[in-house]
Amino acid sequence: MIAFPFRGTRQQIITGRNVYLRYPDMSDHAEWAALRTESASFLRPWEPAWPDDDLEKAAFRTRIRRYNQEIASGSGFPFFICDHKTRAILGGITLGNVRRGVSQCGQIGYWIGERYKGHGIMSEALAILCDHAFAQFGLHRLEAACIPDNTRSIRILEKAGFAREGYLRSYLKINGIWRDHVLYARINPRHERVGAPVEQGETV
Repeated sequence: MIAFPFRGTRQQIITGRNVYLRYPDMSDHAEWAALRTESASFLRPWEPAWPDDDLEKAAFRTRIRRYNQEIASGSGFPFFICDHKTRAILGGITLGNVRRGVSQCGQIGYWIGERYKGHGIMSEALAILCDHAFAQFGLHRLEAACIPDNTRSIRILEKAGFAREGYLRSYLKINGIWRDHVLYARINPRHERVGAPVEQGETV
């Protein structure tokens, strides 16, 4: 896996065998909007309601501005999942709500274009992002919340080593409805032993 630092470059890339992760850019609007449009019926049941102008260029510009602010502050790291061979955008995955201090935690969310489902793409993207978040970014814990009947997403999380930890009632407003979620989490493998000392160079 090749990875450049989270900070200090707009060319952040994390590579896997078949896909790589990179920051979104304003030049991605047309391709992103086309993929989201064709996948709308597949994605909407699992996402917050889309604003009427969500796919327009002006809204995408606002989105990119917010992404840049999150990257600069270290609070969030949004990526597009891209194919190694074609460089096409296949979906997105985000490490968000990053907390430092005694928490050292972040939350993961993701989506994929309908035509790319079922090919192991999200599993690979999640695996390389987790590895990078633990090994390079020094996080202790990663969380993901999933609607209970989203069996596809649950399988992806469990395959990636996430364990179910709890049930969150009326947690997020998804597609216009407050939905219960299941909380999954994965601990940095180097920290799983209770009372394990912090390794040199790690932050607490």
